[in-house]
Amino acid sequence: VQLQASGGGLVQAGGSLRLSCAASGRTFSSYVMAWFRQAPGKEREFVAVIRRSGDSSKHADSVKGRFTISRDNAKNTVYLQMNRLKPEDTAVYYCAAANRWGITTMPEDFDSWGQGTQVTVSS
Repeated sequence: VQLQASGGGLVQAGGSLRLSCAASGRTFSSYVMAWFRQAPGKEREFVAVIRRSGDSSKHADSVKGRFTISRDNAKNTVYLQMNRLKPEDTAVYYCAAANRWGITTMPEDFDSWGQGTQVTVSS
């Protein structure tokens, strides 16, 4: 599956953004989908993941209560709604797909990656 992320940008602290990740192919519903992020000088970190059906998800503690992952299998798209953004959320955000049944938060479990979209939060 090929992934195309979009929706990043520059926003003030406390603001909101919604990231989208469009997938090619007709088997999108077979993939667990996730968002990761990588800040300059830091390792890539898990942000959120959602099951194939969309009925279950997991969020990193650092974003819990502020970010929400969702998916629309009819549109082959996964979203990341980001509210109450903080400067420490500044990073390149990547969507990823894993052809598996259960949720995972490990980057090595994901088969396909989007190109990344920059999110910058100013203080």
